[in-house]
Amino acid sequence: MPREKFKTLTEQMFYILLCLKEECCGMDILDRVPEMTNGRVNVGSGTLYNLLEQFLAEEMIRETKVEGRKRSYIITPKGSDRLREEYDRITAQASDYEKLFGGK
Repeated sequence: MPREKFKTLTEQMFYILLCLKEECCGMDILDRVPEMTNGRVNVGSGTLYNLLEQFLAEEMIRETKVEGRKRSYIITPKGSDRLREEYDRITAQASDYEKLFGGK
């Protein structure tokens, strides 16, 4: 049985959606993700633009502006809900770890 699309998010997916809390374009996202994660997470441009198209198709983001080839996006309520679900999943994992290993 195939995995349900966006059931879980990769780190790149998570941070792309997180960046889109505020309207921004792809180049902004390419700059913001490494800055936000102190270089721990990077998104390649091919991955970014592929995911933006998929998020658009799933109505998790919407296009806000087109200036030549530059396109800007913002997260939709559906995308915000999915991002929150992923946050809850990650924090539940962290909580399970802390129960077993006592935190750091």
